[in-house]
Amino acid sequence: MTFILGGARSGKSRFALEQGGHIPGRRRFVATAQPIDDEMRERIARHREERGAAWETIEEPFQLGACLSGLEGKAEVVVVDCVTVWLGNLLCAQNAPIDHARSADSVEGPMQTFLECLPTLSYPLIVVSNEVGGGLIPETPLGRRFRELAGVFNQQLARVARDVYWMVAGLPQKIK
Repeated sequence: MTFILGGARSGKSRFALEQGGHIPGRRRFVATAQPIDDEMRERIARHREERGAAWETIEEPFQLGACLSGLEGKAEVVVVDCVTVWLGNLLCAQNAPIDHARSADSVEGPMQTFLECLPTLSYPLIVVSNEVGGGLIPETPLGRRFRELAGVFNQQLARVARDVYWMVAGLPQKIK
């Protein structure tokens, strides 16, 4: 697995697509964002257009481990963009008030399932994530829980990844 980590708008997705674009064959892009408002719908449409026909998009906001396992034999490369959005999906029930966190099992169970599926995959996997720990301490309990989960999960992914890149201003820095 290749793990690409960085701040918002740092070039993570572009770099992931460049890395995966070098691999011939069926390319799958697993998008975790949900079209919950007009801005997100426009953003999702724009990103689909930017990827073009070379990438088949699969939208999976919740069952990421099962999705990746289901792509076995159906892809030569898979990009997941991004796991922090996925964690946010798991942490907050769709359309629920923002301060309603889902139970720990509903987040940590899927995280464990995702980690357990990684060694079983035969195709190259490129995973994108945001580094959320470099800013201010979140003001809400939900924000602090999200930051904690993202930080722990990023560490777990970096530990099992073959390659880890840190994106800074569009420039990839290989750190593992």
